[in-house]
Amino acid sequence: MPLSRRALLSTATATALVAVVSPTASAARRRTDEIRHIPLQGAVNVRDLGGYLTYSGDRVRHGLVYRADHLGKLTENDVATLAGLRLGTVVDFRIPLEIQYDGADRLPAGPLAVSRPVTDNGLFGQLLTAIGSRDPVRQEEMLGGGRAAAFMREVYRTFVTSAANRAQFAATFRDLATPDSPPMLYHCTSGKDRTGWTSYLLLQMLGVPERSAAADYLASNTFRAAYDAKVREGLKQGGLMQNPELIVPLQEVRTEYLDAALAEVRAGYGTLFRYLTTGLGLDPRTLAGLQARLVD
Repeated sequence: MPLSRRALLSTATATALVAVVSPTASAARRRTDEIRHIPLQGAVNVRDLGGYLTYSGDRVRHGLVYRADHLGKLTENDVATLAGLRLGTVVDFRIPLEIQYDGADRLPAGPLAVSRPVTDNGLFGQLLTAIGSRDPVRQEEMLGGGRAAAFMREVYRTFVTSAANRAQFAATFRDLATPDSPPMLYHCTSGKDRTGWTSYLLLQMLGVPERSAAADYLASNTFRAAYDAKVREGLKQGGLMQNPELIVPLQEVRTEYLDAALAEVRAGYGTLFRYLTTGLGLDPRTLAGLQARLVD
């Protein structure tokens, strides 16, 4: 990890009022982190964000925060599984075009569905346009030569630069800090970019070591691998793409994408703490509320 990124993150950790332990002890604790995946038939990237150890040796509570991909294709059994989570709120970061394509969430009775669209900077529309053209030359021009990855880096920069995006993230964190509130699930289409950034920030605010927060972010590649490969194979078999590998950079999460957002944080705010407090407008009470509610 570059020195500038390390410095950026350590500021946020310190301001979360976490006692920093020695690197040796921290590494030993990290080895006990486990991701609690919730297997569903109609969604592949649903997880409990709890279980991570903090620098001080405390643990993020299970059963209070869930991250997911879209819930528009859930089966009846999946809906019953969600009902067992006793969710109070489901926050949907998708834009209207995504909801139109994949469908509204299928939810059990009880949770409040909250729409908080965070722009994907045209990613979903670009993907549909490229695939729909069925033209391998146009697809190469749009996605090849590193252009798909460059587009993803720009998407991540908008998480920091867009005031509208910042407002949606901030509202979600304020809801999560509300004392005695029921569990929340938040999601986007694939549960990896907007959802991944939200989860990364939340874990950092809770004092989870950066290595663990980044591992949670990158774990989307593991949970989505089989599904995404099936999508690519379907595109090839259906004659939509001769080279479906062109969309791999759009399907994956990568450290370079996360670093693009953090570089924008550094350029615009100097530190992650200032992005949280000035950019998102989170006050000390909210930061303390997240710790009090979500960390044991």
